[in-house]
Amino acid sequence: MTRFHNGRLRKALVVESPDRVLDTLLEAEGITVDRRDEVPDEATLARWLGEGGHDVLFKRSRVPVTRAVVVAAPALAVVQLCCIGDDSVDKQACADHGVLVFNDPVSNGRSVVELAIGHLIALSRRLYETYDHTRLGGFDKSQNERFEVHGRVLGVLGLGNIGRATARAAEALGMRVVFYDTREVAREVGLEMGWQSVASIDELFRKSDAVTVHLSAEDVRGHSNRAILTRQHFAQLAADRPGDSPRLFLNLARGFLYDPADLLAAITSREVARAAVDVYPEEPRGSGPWTNPYAAEARVASTPHLGAATLDAQPRIARRVAHTLRGVSRSGAIRDCVFRPRLTLGLNELEPGNALVSVVHSTVRGTRKAIQDAVFEAGVSNLSTVHQDFEEFGVAYDLLALDRPLSDVQLKRIAADAAALTGDENTVRSLRQMLVE
Repeated sequence: MTRFHNGRLRKALVVESPDRVLDTLLEAEGITVDRRDEVPDEATLARWLGEGGHDVLFKRSRVPVTRAVVVAAPALAVVQLCCIGDDSVDKQACADHGVLVFNDPVSNGRSVVELAIGHLIALSRRLYETYDHTRLGGFDKSQNERFEVHGRVLGVLGLGNIGRATARAAEALGMRVVFYDTREVAREVGLEMGWQSVASIDELFRKSDAVTVHLSAEDVRGHSNRAILTRQHFAQLAADRPGDSPRLFLNLARGFLYDPADLLAAITSREVARAAVDVYPEEPRGSGPWTNPYAAEARVASTPHLGAATLDAQPRIARRVAHTLRGVSRSGAIRDCVFRPRLTLGLNELEPGNALVSVVHSTVRGTRKAIQDAVFEAGVSNLSTVHQDFEEFGVAYDLLALDRPLSDVQLKRIAADAAALTGDENTVRSLRQMLVE
């Protein structure tokens, strides 16, 4: 059934403790904030949304938004992620029900980069093990297996925002950079920066003294990156590097990119000397307890998914996602939509009394015609329209600027006419009208 939303967004459920400046910014927009300290499971989240009638959900990366959650929350219009990763959300389920999903691809970048560089230097100098040894009364000041990063080769797997920033920081420390990315634009940017592009992940490992991973959950074609790294990749680390090499591995991206057992096997066999891991295949919803797959291995530095957990990054994220939601709520404007990253879409220069109608609908032929015909038959002038297909998810987004608002009956006519023309009762997934003030 079509989800009808009237006016601006009104009520937000906030979970997983985003910075509290978010609440202040939302309340300034007239949005009621329902912040919950408990980290909910699937059933609890579904109940909260269903009973509360929230039209927006703010969350970070742990709480799953499944199809069951979306179905149980008929008022839900927007899922706003206070993080980069979107793999905790069933995006297809959201698309099927006209729920838009947004993330923040930029605000936590500096914090993640600094953690990566911190791990890189700490592993190179064996600081983690030395700290424990010294605290317990030891005093090992030998140079054995301690290296400078200057002059070493850093392999960057995934040259997105964080991968590029990490490469620049490493270059400033005197490292050479090689990278692997399947996206043409990313390769062009890397080459313009003077970095070496390699043809495969195998080659990246072979040519690098240290590899840092900055992959998304999916590649540019929408294929999952799950298990993209294998035992064989780890076995090739620094194989083409002359002399002694630090042989370091860092993963601050996704926990499911490889089997932890493969990394542990490579550590045991000394193919990888040391590693730092911030993400895991299974992570607790709250603060634990949990089973760390690397607990018995001192040469793997484990941190609890805190790449973005700084007092600097979290307020930045809060401000950005609040601004994103402000645009969606007031005018249907889109940015940072995970259905099409880097898309910006909206309409400007409208007059008070005009109306904006946003429609999430299927890509079935005839749907757009039905929308336009219903507006025409209502005797309302369509001042302008923007349209975007999200082919991977089988939905599209239309934003219409009208000279005056439609009545509730006329809005429902859009959904009814589209269903009649296409033969698909669910062709219009959601529809919202906003008045220009």
